[in-house]
This record gives sequence, structure tokens and C-alpha cells, in this order.
Amino acid sequence: MKKINKIVIAPDSFKESMSAIEVAEAIEQGLARVLPDTTVFDKIPMADGGEGTTEALVNTLNAGYQTITVQNPLAQNINASYGFSHETNTAIIDMASASGLDLIAEKDKNPLITTSYGTGQLINDAVKHGAKHIILGIGGSATNDGGMGMLNALGCQFLDSNHNPLPAGGAALAQLAYIDIDKLNPKLANTTIEVACDVTNPLLGEYGASEIYGRQKGATENMVKRLDAALTRYHDVIEQQFNISVKDIEGAGAAGGLGAGLLAFLGAKLSKGIDIVLKETQFNKRIRDADLVITGEGKIDHQTIYGKTPIGVSHSSQKLNIPVIAIAGSLGEGYQAVYEHGITSVFSILQQPCTLSDALQNGPYYMALTAENIARLLLIK
Repeated sequence: MKKINKIVIAPDSFKESMSAIEVAEAIEQGLARVLPDTTVFDKIPMADGGEGTTEALVNTLNAGYQTITVQNPLAQNINASYGFSHETNTAIIDMASASGLDLIAEKDKNPLITTSYGTGQLINDAVKHGAKHIILGIGGSATNDGGMGMLNALGCQFLDSNHNPLPAGGAALAQLAYIDIDKLNPKLANTTIEVACDVTNPLLGEYGASEIYGRQKGATENMVKRLDAALTRYHDVIEQQFNISVKDIEGAGAAGGLGAGLLAFLGAKLSKGIDIVLKETQFNKRIRDADLVITGEGKIDHQTIYGKTPIGVSHSSQKLNIPVIAIAGSLGEGYQAVYEHGITSVFSILQQPCTLSDALQNGPYYMALTAENIARLLLIK
């Protein structure tokens, strides 16, 4: 094999185990045990719009963190952080930091009542500090409220037929009669919102927000039907009142319909999260002189090809004929599909049968071992 002068390490986080930078550092550690000192490693933490998007971009944009008190999905006060670059007046926000599924206990999951209000509080704080550009990652939500909570925090009112404000939660949208946007934060008019989205679901129906993601947020079969009907009412009011139809736009169903609210009221642009991260990290420029790219995520399976980090990385690398190796915590059904999208080889970090607890706690150790084994293959003449 030819001499390896430069390796770009561009993984996503491994949920509940390692952040993207921790994954990259473990990979570098394993490679460095074997490869010569002359090999250059360029670590580029990645994300696809889910949890970790802020962390992946903060260093790249020379940003710092802002921490404020917000409401979690059950309207309880918590601290949440977002990234802010004063150089470019750019804020990087993960919806999940305020409205994420991981913020509430399993027994408390209930998308009939959970709210995205905290996400709106983060946006408000960002524009208060002068943000002209917001990158908003909307993966990992606990909500199915169409962004009503977020928009409430930004100044909108959602009213029933008696002109009373609706309570929080996705179920309340079934009673929606009128949306008052007169008090929408005026600073948003001068702010560009770029949404990093990791799914392409429409708002309603068989492939919509409620049907596809409602159950993982705690919905029963009956609740899924109620939530879809409530979002249908939400869409109908938007269409009748503002002559806007967003139900069939790709990503409108993301984050429990938050995508629809962002499109309809904030003029946001929805993009694949990985594409935004690749652009902001100048990935294409940084791989030009690379001999190899190593990427990865917690689980690689047949769904990975639909906009996930390893595929975004491999598509960019493929254009420059740079081979890509992917490392995963586990390999799921149909993982071989990634080979048709530019990935040369896939490795699981699991060395032997073990408990989930062991796998999560010892992720960096297993990652470094796997990277070391890959490096030994690279030395084969």
C-alpha cells in the first residue's frame, strides 16, 4: 500500500458513549501507535443535525458557549447551552439541548403535552446577543407540537375558537382556530435561520412526524392518531390564514413538525445536517491532500445511507477518489448498503460479546484498538 501521509478523521458522536471529538481522538490514538510520526491527522468532528451539532461546529467557527435557563419539554427549568461566534454573529443551537428526548425520564414521555418552548428561548437569547445567522440542529426532539412552543416563546399566540391561548403540547393543536404573529420577535426579520435536519419526512400521514417518530417519544397507537389529526388541523389553519402549504416539504415533519413551524413562520431553510456541517468545517478543502478518510457513527445499518454522517463524508471524499473507512459501535441489518455509496470498508469496535453498559463505558478503549488494527492493515505492502 502507498505511503499514508495524511488521514482525515471525521466521525459523528456515538450516542451515550463518546462525543464526536472523543471518537476522533480515540481513532487518532490508535492510529498513532502504528503509523510513523510523519503521518498527519486532521480531526474534523461531524454531526448530521442531531445531538452534537453545536459541539461539532463550535471549534470550527471559533465560537464560545452561552448558557441560560430554559424550559425543558415538560416546562421545568433547566440550564441549556448554545454556541455563539462574535466574529460572524452566528449562533449554533441544538434543539435537543432544550427540548430533547434525553431530558425527560422514560415514564414521563408524552408528546401530547411536551413543548418546544425552550428551543424558542434559546433562539430569543441568540438574537438578543446579535445573531444574524442561526444554525439550528433539530434532531432528538421529545416534542410533537409543530413548533408551537418554540413560536410561543418567540412571541406568537395560538388561540382556540374562543380566542383563548392553547395549552402546551401537540394534542392542543386540535383546538387551534387562529394564529397571532403580530408580536413575533422583530429581530428575527434580520436573522437567517439555517436548519440542520437529519430526516426528510413530511408533516402528515403514513410517513409523517407522528406516525414515524411519535412512538419513540412515548405515544400509544391512539395518541399517534390524535397527534396526526392535531398537526392536520395546525396545517389547515396555516394554509387558510397565511396561504402557505408546508405539509409536503421534505423535513416539515422533522422534530415533531418543528420543521413546518420554522418554514411557515421564520422563513427558515431546511438542509441536510451533514451538508451544513461539511460546508462550515470546509471539509472539501481539508481533504484535498488526504490519502484516507475515516468516519463513523454509533450504528451503521441500511438507514445510514439516508443523509447520515458517514454517507455525507463518503460522497464528498468519493469526488476526490479518496478511500473511506467507517467505524461503528455496531453493525445492523443491511449495513452493506453503504458500500454502494463510496465507503470502502466498515468495522465494528466490539471485540467480543459484552453488555451494553460495558460497550458504552469502554468506547474509547475499543475505538483505539480498532483504529490500531486498521493502521496495521494500512502498513501491508
